[in-house]
Amino acid sequence: MDGIHDLGGMDNIGPIERERHEPVFHEEWERRIFADTLAVMGAGYFKTDEIRRAIEWMPPAEYLQAAYYERWLYGLTALLLEKNVLIREELDSGQSLRREGGMVLPPLSKERAQYALTQRIPASLDLDIAPRFNAGDRILTRNLHPVHHTRLPRYARGKRGVIERDHGVFPLPDAVAHGGPDRPQHVYSVRFSARELWGEDAPARDALYIDLFDEYMDPLSRVDS
Repeated sequence: MDGIHDLGGMDNIGPIERERHEPVFHEEWERRIFADTLAVMGAGYFKTDEIRRAIEWMPPAEYLQAAYYERWLYGLTALLLEKNVLIREELDSGQSLRREGGMVLPPLSKERAQYALTQRIPASLDLDIAPRFNAGDRILTRNLHPVHHTRLPRYARGKRGVIERDHGVFPLPDAVAHGGPDRPQHVYSVRFSARELWGEDAPARDALYIDLFDEYMDPLSRVDS
């Protein structure tokens, strides 16, 4: 999706303000939004890519002015309404108004929440799917402008790169963000020269590595060994 969230390579956005000794949460409400979002995801109402897609719906002016966890709150609210877990009147009143209807899943237990926060849960899939590319292959990223969620940033579209390594098979975020089917495929670390991405004014020896899915790319030719 070509939304305001895709800020990479954009001009006149201003510097990144780094806060010295920044706390994990600035306010108690941020801690609550973090916990509520993980609890709802852990209960099975939606997946990570879905909340990313929901956040991308924010109007550009609101997105740029919102704090990080205000964006989380926007995405969480949008998905709960979309999936009929809540209705607008319940959000406005702060009370449950329905005795029946809506989606009801078991709540996330404290034990499951602790496990999810302390254990490494791999996102990769153990599937026997042939890769389209190998290390050393030269590729051209597709110049896509989808109306849906995608992990291919604007600044890297229509660019030449080289496959560095294969990370394995993962669900395609473009599909997962809309409820599937998952369309699993390989993900690769792809090397792009800074000048390929930013032009001749970029440092000649700099490069950027981006993790990209099979269907984001087309083959060129093998790199000379």
